[in-house]
Amino acid sequence: MAKKDNASSAPAKKRQQEAAKPFTEAPRLKVKYAEEVAPALKQKFGYANTMQVPKLEKIVLNMGLGSEKDNAKGLEVAVNELALIAGQKPIVTKAKKSVANFKVREGMNVGAKVTLRGDRMYYFADKLMNIVLPRVRDFRGISDTSFDGRGNYAMGVKEQLIFPEINYDDVDKVRGMDIVFVTSAKTDEEAKELLSLMGMPFIQA
Repeated sequence: MAKKDNASSAPAKKRQQEAAKPFTEAPRLKVKYAEEVAPALKQKFGYANTMQVPKLEKIVLNMGLGSEKDNAKGLEVAVNELALIAGQKPIVTKAKKSVANFKVREGMNVGAKVTLRGDRMYYFADKLMNIVLPRVRDFRGISDTSFDGRGNYAMGVKEQLIFPEINYDDVDKVRGMDIVFVTSAKTDEEAKELLSLMGMPFIQA
């Protein structure tokens, strides 16, 4: 039985290793930002200095795993899936305080999180905007109302199956996640324009 488990986990481990390989060429979205997006933002908002032009600083993926808190195997599978999706090893988040109603104790594993910066951030954003979201059934765009007032945008994904790295046959349970785009924009208007120009498929009014 142990041999079978090792064999079944081998493809997932191989994909995880491939996802973690260093990138050798500039991300397409990073080039687009420098050549098209930044100049367009500077012209529209009249920035006097190029350092004022908003940019994408990081992308945070957070998967809540409260239902897996007593299931070590389920937690391991979820963390591996998030690693495949992000191309970077996640950290396991722990409860900061005990909540008796939810049977949560302080220090208990309750989720997994990945923070992407640099080239990995741009590769993930490009994949999400141009490959992953269009795979969603009856996709008509994402809401533009989830900005936080400080130039950051959050969206939810209901299932990990929309990501091409996830093999349907390997999935033991459907898991969703939150994805947060952290930008240097000072207003939501600037942040929306930044993400729109980069290719974020917001619902058209």
